[in-house]
Amino acid sequence: MIAVQAPIPPPSPLPLGPTSTVLPSSVPDNAPEHCPGVESTQAGKADACEGCPNQAVCAEGPKGPDPDLPLIRERMRQVKRKVLVLSGKGGVGKSTFSAGLSWALAADEECQTGIMDIDICGPSIPLLMGLSSSTIHTSSSGWSPAYALDNLAVMSIGFLLPSNSDAVIWRGPKKNGLIKQFLKDVEWGDLDYMVVDTPPGTSDEHLSIVQYLKETGIDGAVLVTTPQEVALQDVRKEIDFCRKVGIPILGLVENMSGFVCPNCKNENQIFEATTGGAEAMGKELGIEVLGKVPLDPRIGMTCDQGMSFLDEYPDSPATTAYLDIVQRIRELLGDE
Repeated sequence: MIAVQAPIPPPSPLPLGPTSTVLPSSVPDNAPEHCPGVESTQAGKADACEGCPNQAVCAEGPKGPDPDLPLIRERMRQVKRKVLVLSGKGGVGKSTFSAGLSWALAADEECQTGIMDIDICGPSIPLLMGLSSSTIHTSSSGWSPAYALDNLAVMSIGFLLPSNSDAVIWRGPKKNGLIKQFLKDVEWGDLDYMVVDTPPGTSDEHLSIVQYLKETGIDGAVLVTTPQEVALQDVRKEIDFCRKVGIPILGLVENMSGFVCPNCKNENQIFEATTGGAEAMGKELGIEVLGKVPLDPRIGMTCDQGMSFLDEYPDSPATTAYLDIVQRIRELLGDE
């Protein structure tokens, strides 16, 4: 295993961005009274900064507005809809759902779709999209993404690693810098939808994407869970995160919701919803359940082979669930 200790050199002589921690706003939520804000020249130095846990970060970070934000704003102006796929819990099938959502959107040949993988330490989107052997090229206008279809662009750090087994061992600042490059340096072109696959949790990558897309806006988030309470607990934290940073929540998706036999079509509950699953949590918190995607062993098979499950098995109940979810997302965004 090779530990990546420094930013991976891009295909063009572009630096991997800043080396300072990105904070969610000019004044952090846990800031003391009279905080001067991270953009102030007094950040980390004022009397109010004494004892603040962010003091060292603020003192060392760059002052003033981020000079890259206008570049991001200009690039993202070509992207009509930006949808985050989130979950506080790992292992709930978030990347699998992101890939399925992208395949479903791109099934409409008139719909220009992109998927951006910001799970820096665990990039799985290249495999799921059948692009494991792809590399990134550069042009005068920036990095060119890989394409799973003519209308489905893909970007991931997985394209920049020497091999699939190389580990990315980075602290937050380097992750933030790469996410910034994905937004400002990738030649996405005109997109109807950009799906952003995120890692579990509510940390660096999530704060970065919110900060960088603050001006151009995030159209909404889809939160993925499984029926068990252990997953629902972490998704509640993700809901709290979205509400605190102002991300509209489109709804919940209950993944692995029952097992459908490919032969007899009978359904069994593999992961019991002991506390009511996504349905009960949605009612409790006032969030719509967009749909429930049942387990189908062929989903894993097509993911390993980098194929679209929806194209390969159009008669599966899981395919119907995916298409219904996409239809509902379109309706919520006013695109139907």
